[in-house]
Amino acid sequence: MLLSVVIVNYNVQYFLEQCLHSVFKSGEDIPMEVFVVDNNSADGSVEMVKKKFPRVKLIANKDNLGFSKANNQAIRQAGGRYILLLNPDTVVEDKTLPKVVGFMEQHPEAGGLGVKMLDGRGKFLPESKRGLPTPGVAFCKIFGLSALFPKSKIFGRYHLGFLDNDKTHQVEVLSGAFMLLRKEALDRAGLLDEDFFMYGEDIDLSYRLEKAGYRNYYYPEARIIHYKGESTKKSSINYVMVFYKAMAIFAGKHFSRKNARTFSLLINMAIYLRAMIAILSRFFRRIFWPALDAAVIYGGFFYLTNYWGHQMSAADGTYYPPGFMYLMVPAYILIWLSAVYISGGYDRPPGLFRIVRGIGLGTIAILVIYALLPIHLRFSRALILLGSAWALFSMLFTRTVYTLTKHKSLHAGRPGNKRVIVVGKGKEAGRIFQMLRQGGHTSFMGLVSPEEESPRDEGYLGTVDQLEDIAGIYQVNEVIFCAGDISSRAIINTMSGLQDKQLNFKIAPPESLYIIGSNSIEPFGDLFTINVNSINLPANKRNKRLFDFFFALLLLITFPVHLAFQQYRWGFLKNLFYVLTGQISWVGYHSSPGMNKLPALKPRVLAPGDMIQNQPLQENTRENLNNLYAKDYKVENDFHICIAKYSRLGQPACNS
Repeated sequence: MLLSVVIVNYNVQYFLEQCLHSVFKSGEDIPMEVFVVDNNSADGSVEMVKKKFPRVKLIANKDNLGFSKANNQAIRQAGGRYILLLNPDTVVEDKTLPKVVGFMEQHPEAGGLGVKMLDGRGKFLPESKRGLPTPGVAFCKIFGLSALFPKSKIFGRYHLGFLDNDKTHQVEVLSGAFMLLRKEALDRAGLLDEDFFMYGEDIDLSYRLEKAGYRNYYYPEARIIHYKGESTKKSSINYVMVFYKAMAIFAGKHFSRKNARTFSLLINMAIYLRAMIAILSRFFRRIFWPALDAAVIYGGFFYLTNYWGHQMSAADGTYYPPGFMYLMVPAYILIWLSAVYISGGYDRPPGLFRIVRGIGLGTIAILVIYALLPIHLRFSRALILLGSAWALFSMLFTRTVYTLTKHKSLHAGRPGNKRVIVVGKGKEAGRIFQMLRQGGHTSFMGLVSPEEESPRDEGYLGTVDQLEDIAGIYQVNEVIFCAGDISSRAIINTMSGLQDKQLNFKIAPPESLYIIGSNSIEPFGDLFTINVNSINLPANKRNKRLFDFFFALLLLITFPVHLAFQQYRWGFLKNLFYVLTGQISWVGYHSSPGMNKLPALKPRVLAPGDMIQNQPLQENTRENLNNLYAKDYKVENDFHICIAKYSRLGQPACNS
């Protein structure tokens, strides 16, 4: 056996399916075996592998053993002269496997090899080649010097930015996403260190290979797509902690005591720094538009108040007391912005109609409250109307400028305005076309032939070589490749050539109901054939939270009235506070194996099936109820469930 491919999978079924298609296609001309080690996935990965890839040697673990242990399980069984550790969220170019094995055959000193990795938009991933994270290198990485000076031989050593991305180099660290290992070298250096649960094991093994007398190479003649960050959320605080703690394990294992202490100090600084940056970044992203709107509206009121006071009301401008600007105007602004928020005006992408609706509702609310105020607090209805006009104009203007600046078009980024072309032919292209047409969520512009000559059939706009011109002429913003009709090499070449054209690229594996894109996995079966009101929509998430909060607040205000009717009185009080603070929700999913495929929800008190009286629910019934709840969410459903099971609002919350 020449090559053993090892893929560790955890709940990324649809990435895995595409990855396996590309692996078998790339290695069809070499003696090869493929292992999939599944770490107790709950998304149907094991069943999919058994059904669609009978050649795969499947190891189905009953627990999540982590990356290192799972890889070692397969390595111990592997019979190949070379072992390839491969992430499931990758697509291997057609001739990549023969190329990398050929390079290793010609370079007996090579213990490990990495390849050129591109992200889902065709852009080069700098972690394709890395340096050893010594304390100095780690310092430059943690404090941003490597990002500021990526080409520097002093500051840019983490990603070796001073080395040409298109030339072969000897490097210190290989990426675990694609790590080809000589079995002989692995026997000498040892297997992956199982102290590393996830992250850091590739750095440790790369270092041990060099200590064993071998070299590690970066080989850009072979390429893969790596959907970096899809199977793990790399911007999360949890990721930061796990990753940097793995670095601390590495330092304690290989560095001197002094350097290990220095490294540990840097690691702890990095954890707190990155956590603080993540929290602040999230906070400022959330408040940016409301804060900007409030400032612009308030500034406009200064002019309006002075103008109206001087020209219309009082020559000396003293008609409006200081309290008007310091108390009343902020109250007006708060009501307007709250109404815009509830109307969905702060959802993405920006919705101009939602802003108009919000300002209109806010103005009505202000006028109603105005009519109920004492006479000495009723300053001017005209000024309220002028202020509402200014608030509406300023918000529409800032959104328009932002959209034009970022997207060069007022329609960019809206789901209903996707202009899609499909690169494919025959039955597979027809299948994708039918799914798009049934859904009605996109504008299908036509087909593009993957071959040099365009078929004479209607619907073909040209060939893949003309894709850039076609995209420009038809203002396309999304390209779907039929993986069964076009080679991975052609897909990667096309993506690389058009990486600066603001196009979304997606790949549809053969006969799959799913496509995989640069930022998401989209299920055709759900997205394009069912008109859904998904619970994951920003408006629905907001409405669900508002219902939880106000229903809990109402129950808390009238708390004594409810105690006599509650089965769990102490639990009822606890649940009120947990719901108010956003820790749990009144209604959520039933516990079932398919839960992880649905949008995540907080732990819940009740579930849709609780409406069914005194009947145990079968597993498929629970899953169907969960699917219906997620796909067609309505606030009134939550209300009816809570009223129907009013006496059980104090029962312990369950994880959805």
